[in-house]
Amino acid sequence: MPRNTTRAEPGRRDLTDAARASALFVQSVEKAMTVLSAFHHADGPLTLTQVAERAGIDRSAAQRMIHTLRVLGYIRRDSDGNGFLPGIRLLDHTLDYLRLDPLVRLATPVLQELRTAVRERVDLSLFDNARVIYAIRLQTKRQTLNATLVGHSVPSFCTSGGWAMLSRLSPDRARAIVEASDRRPFTPHTITDVDEIMARIAQTRADGYALAISQILSGEIAAGFPIMDANGDPVAAIHIAGSLAEWTPADFVQRVVPPGQQAARAISRF
Repeated sequence: MPRNTTRAEPGRRDLTDAARASALFVQSVEKAMTVLSAFHHADGPLTLTQVAERAGIDRSAAQRMIHTLRVLGYIRRDSDGNGFLPGIRLLDHTLDYLRLDPLVRLATPVLQELRTAVRERVDLSLFDNARVIYAIRLQTKRQTLNATLVGHSVPSFCTSGGWAMLSRLSPDRARAIVEASDRRPFTPHTITDVDEIMARIAQTRADGYALAISQILSGEIAAGFPIMDANGDPVAAIHIAGSLAEWTPADFVQRVVPPGQQAARAISRF
């Protein structure tokens, strides 16, 4: 059954006992971050009990963490006073990431020029193994809330940018990421079979770009182009998305692939 949300699961970092045993590891910081992470899939304010359950900590510890984070401005009460929401101070850290990241700084003017050229939605996503996270979003007349939010994420296994980045990994590593992914479909057309996904990734590797049709949103066509770092590893991707109501796949490829590839080359090895 298709999902009712398009946000990918961030997952928890795999921490070994040795990492936690280090004298430099501060467990209270880890606990505070799990409290903030409790809101990742929330549809509204969370109660203290809900935060504790989602964070995997006891209610008393959650209460102390919430109180501290409220004092610091990272959690707030909702307007009705019945639950908690992320606080405004979190936006300061989002700004710090975007303004200081060299890839985002380099890519911004390139993508603005690309958006003017193709006149369709243009995004930059960052690679996080089983998911891609949007860092730049340049919209067209077709806008939804999810399509405008920086920080939104979607799975790698069924997106043009995900296929583009996975195609630059070894086939064994790409398959391991796909197999470990939550492959529940987003639309009736979402490809979920591992072998079929790997075939799409192989085709992407051969073509130099990915083409995804109705994978996340029905009626959407998207092309993805990998961006490589100085070591030749995939770190990001450009997405160009349009509507099948306005484009045939062949016309879309002819229109957006050449400028998309040119933009990806301009940003790669930043």
